[in-house]
Amino acid sequence: MAKVTLEDVAQAAEVSLATVDRVVNRRGGVSADKEAAILSAARRLGLDRSLRVTPTAAKRIAVLIQPPSNPFHAQLRQGIEQARAIHRDLNLLFQIERIDPAQPDRIAAQIARAAAWADGMILTVPAAPQIVAALEALPPRIPVVTMADDVPARGRAAFVGPDDRQSGRVAGDLMGYLVGQGGGDTLVLIGRFDMPGHGARSGGFIDVLAERHPALRVADVLETHEDKATAAAMALRAARTNPDLRGIYLCTTGCSELVAALTPIRQTRPIAIVTHEQTPERRLMLKARKVQAIIDQRPVLEARLAAETMARLIGRLEGAAGSIATEIQILMPESV
Repeated sequence: MAKVTLEDVAQAAEVSLATVDRVVNRRGGVSADKEAAILSAARRLGLDRSLRVTPTAAKRIAVLIQPPSNPFHAQLRQGIEQARAIHRDLNLLFQIERIDPAQPDRIAAQIARAAAWADGMILTVPAAPQIVAALEALPPRIPVVTMADDVPARGRAAFVGPDDRQSGRVAGDLMGYLVGQGGGDTLVLIGRFDMPGHGARSGGFIDVLAERHPALRVADVLETHEDKATAAAMALRAARTNPDLRGIYLCTTGCSELVAALTPIRQTRPIAIVTHEQTPERRLMLKARKVQAIIDQRPVLEARLAAETMARLIGRLEGAAGSIATEIQILMPESV
C-alpha cells in the first residue's frame, strides 16, 4: 500500500498543501474548522500513525459531578483525569465543577453560566425540572453527555452508563437467593427520587422479587438524600422496628455507616446487604462478609468513555458518537 502523503491529506480535506503543512508542523495560523478537517483527514487516511498533532485551539468541557466525598463521584473524577492523560494531544480542557444534588436551582445556574464558555458538557445530575430546563436552553453548539444517570432533556447528545432497571433486577435476584425460601422483608434505600437511575434500580428490584421471589417483600423504599448518616439511621430504625427484616438494598452512599449501625442486630439475626459500586472500603467489607454482594458499573471506565464520546461529538476523535450501554459486574466475597 502506498504511503499516505501530505498531498493526500490536502486533497481529502479540500485545503492547500501549505495549509496542511502548517497544521502538521504546528506553525499555527489556521482556523479551527480547517484544522479540525485536516486532522480528521490525516487520522482517517492513516498519515504517520505515530504522529500526535495537538490542535492549536483548545476545547473546554464543563464536567458537573458531586465532590469526591461521594466515593462514586470520586471515581468518575478519576475517569475524567484518566481521559485527560490518555488524550492529552486532543487539547481538551476538562473543567470539573462540584454540584450539590440537593440544590437544583444552583445546578441550573451553573449550567447557564457554563454556556458562556463551554464547548461541551459532561454531567451526572438530578432530573429536576429546573435542571432539565437549563439543559434544554443550551445553544445547539454545546453537546451534552450524561453519564451514570441519564437526564431526559431535549438535545442531550448521548448517555454513557448501565441499564439501571436491569441492575436493580440483578440486585433483587441476588437478594432472593441470599435470603432464601424463608423470605421476609427488605428495605430499599435510594439516594434521590429525582435521579432516574435510582428509581429504575428500585423498580427493577421490586419487579424481580414479585416475579421470582414472592416470599421476600419490599417493606419500604426510602430516600436518603445521599446523606450517609441518614442511610445508617433509616436502616437501624427499620431493623429495630421490623423483626422480619432480612435484607437491605442500598443504592446510594453510606455503606460503612450502615454496616456499623447494624452490627449489634446482625449478631442475632441475618440481614443481607446488597449494594452498588466497588470502592476500596466496600471491597474490604465484602471480603469480610459484612456486605454480601456488590454490583459495580466501573465508573472510572464509564467517565473515560463519556469523555471520549464528547471528543467525538466535537470532532477531536474519529468514529460515531452515541450512547454507550456499559456492562455491570457482580462481586461476591469469594471473588475479591
